[in-house]
Amino acid sequence: MSDKAKPYLKTLYAEKIIPELRKTRGYKNIHDVPTISKVVINTGINASKDKQYIEDAVRDLGRISGQKAVITKARISVSNFKLREGMPNGARVTLRGDNMWEFLYRFINLALPSIRDFRGVANKFDGSGNYNIGITDHTIFPEIASDSKSISLGMDIAIVTTATTDEEGKELLSLIGMPFRKQQTQEQAA
Repeated sequence: MSDKAKPYLKTLYAEKIIPELRKTRGYKNIHDVPTISKVVINTGINASKDKQYIEDAVRDLGRISGQKAVITKARISVSNFKLREGMPNGARVTLRGDNMWEFLYRFINLALPSIRDFRGVANKFDGSGNYNIGITDHTIFPEIASDSKSISLGMDIAIVTTATTDEEGKELLSLIGMPFRKQQTQEQAA
């Protein structure tokens, strides 16, 4: 047995969220309860930038995720973007296990609230219970010092769940603490 403590969200999921979902959704088997299977963080890099820019982007993505990022390369050449086959055009990290739970905790409780004028995240799911969110500036994460960086990275974060419907996925993420935007009624909008 290792001395490392279990991530907070993983413990919360096992002790509170599974019983809550079994009670509200009526799951008979514990394996029917939806869970988060992986989190994918992806960023695009301008291929015409110098090598130092690409190394900085990979380093920052590694700091944010807690695991080394993989450089993605172009599969085809696109002349309009000055992109040749094999040139680096992005970086990505796939998080599973404890790293995934730790990242989600930092993302939900530290990074999202630090966005200026934050009112919650959109309620749009992909139809299969998975959630995607785009971040325009990576300096919202506490691991990145905002004053010392000259680059600004945008990134896409995909939270992949085992839920079969959007309602199940939304309920799972809501119980974990994802701050969804409140729906406005017609009277409030007027």
